[in-house]
Parts: sequence; structure tokens; C-alpha cells
Amino acid sequence: MFANLPGKVALITGSTSGIGLSVAKKLASQGVHIGLNGFAKPEEVVAIRKEIENQFKVKTFYHGADLKEAPQVKNMVQETSQALGSVDILVNNAGIQHIETAVNFPEQKFNDIIAINLTAAFLTTKYTLPKMLDQNWGRIINIASVHGLVASVNKCAYVAAKHGIVGLTKATALEVAKTGVTINAVCPGWVMTKLIETQIQLRADQYKISFEEAQVKLLEEKQPSVTPVQTEQLGDLILFLCSNSASQIKGSAYTMDGGWTAQ
Repeated sequence: MFANLPGKVALITGSTSGIGLSVAKKLASQGVHIGLNGFAKPEEVVAIRKEIENQFKVKTFYHGADLKEAPQVKNMVQETSQALGSVDILVNNAGIQHIETAVNFPEQKFNDIIAINLTAAFLTTKYTLPKMLDQNWGRIINIASVHGLVASVNKCAYVAAKHGIVGLTKATALEVAKTGVTINAVCPGWVMTKLIETQIQLRADQYKISFEEAQVKLLEEKQPSVTPVQTEQLGDLILFLCSNSASQIKGSAYTMDGGWTAQ
């Protein structure tokens, strides 16, 4: 148990599944109250909240803000703070993807990706920082991607947004460098989530091979370890960045990518 974390409040965007939900549970395991956000059916939200509350004995709150809408983002921060007492930890995790050449990329889809993957992170940072600065303690972790550091074809919007996230992280971290607030980014490679499982299954169907063979095909193109990152591993890294041991880590972009960006 990290001594500084019990009783703190974390707001995690995109936390009803995948990486975000895993991070929520990891922080809850340390006594952190959890503000959830993401797309899910009402009964799924109830089940997620009940599971976290019962297993970890913490409070939860859910806000279904559409992160493309700035007023809803502001309202999410305000209502989470009112419900749970504050927002001490912010994890900007929500993200969407679309794969297409720049020439054929739908303009609205490009704007949506920038809005959700980048602008929303700016807005949540803007609205949570004042309280963090008042109390001289806070943690903001932006989930970027290896695509915040390198590029892949047919992902112009995603790569632009994730490079922007790394830049946003560095700039804002410098603004608060003399305080007890830290801002950092995490840049994972292929992570085993339902989103990736769907891509693997599509390849399996396309090439008429097994799921396991398709997974290797996907990973060996980019990730030298040929092993996907597990959401629990990302959760452990984020947990460390929230600890007092990480108080002098400011403006960093941590990779967890099986060697992808070392090439």
C-alpha cells in the first residue's frame, strides 16, 4: 500500500473497460476513490461501480460526459469533485481510432479524434489543476501511445493527437514544475484489450489462421517482444507515478511497448 494514496480521489476518462477500468481497479486497491467515465449501458455502470466498491471498500462516481463537448467535460470535473470531495489524480485515458489514408480521411472523424484524444485532456487538465495547485499535490497521467513518439501509416489523426498529448504533457509539467503536482505520459504499444482482440480476430478471419497465429502476425510487425502489454502492467506503472516516490518525475513520457520504439 502506497502510504500517500488512501483517501485520494481519481478521475479516469474512458474507464468503463480496457486500460481505464484496469487502472481504476489498481488505484482503488490502494484506497483511492474512483470517478468513472465512459460509454456503457446503465446496468454495466452499476455492475462496475458495485464491483469496485465491494472489492476495495472505496466510493465511486460515474459521469457519462461526451468528451467531444467542452461543457460536459467541465461538468464532469465539477460533479466528480462535488460527489467525491476533490480530484487529486487525473488519468486521461479515453481515446478513439480510425484508420484511413489522409486523402480519404473523413474530416468530421479527424475532428472527433482530436477532440476526444487531445482537446479533452487539455480541458480536464485545465479544470483540475487549480485545486491541485491550491493543495500543492496532484497527479496527472496522460495515456498517450507509442504513436505519441513514432508514426504508422493511415493513422494521421491518431498520431497527431498522441504527439499532441506528449507535447501537452511536457508543456503543462513545466508550468507546475516548482509545485507538488506532477504531469507525465505513458506510451504503451500493443495492449491486450477488447479493441486489439477485435483487430486480431479480423486478421485471423482474413488470413484463415488461428487467433494465436494472427496475434503473432500483428505483434511481430512492430513489437519485438511479440508479447502484448497487459493492462495490469500499465496499472502498476501508473500507480507508481501517483506515489511520492515519483515526485521528481515531471514531463516524462514512459514507454511500455515491448521494444517498439527502441528500433
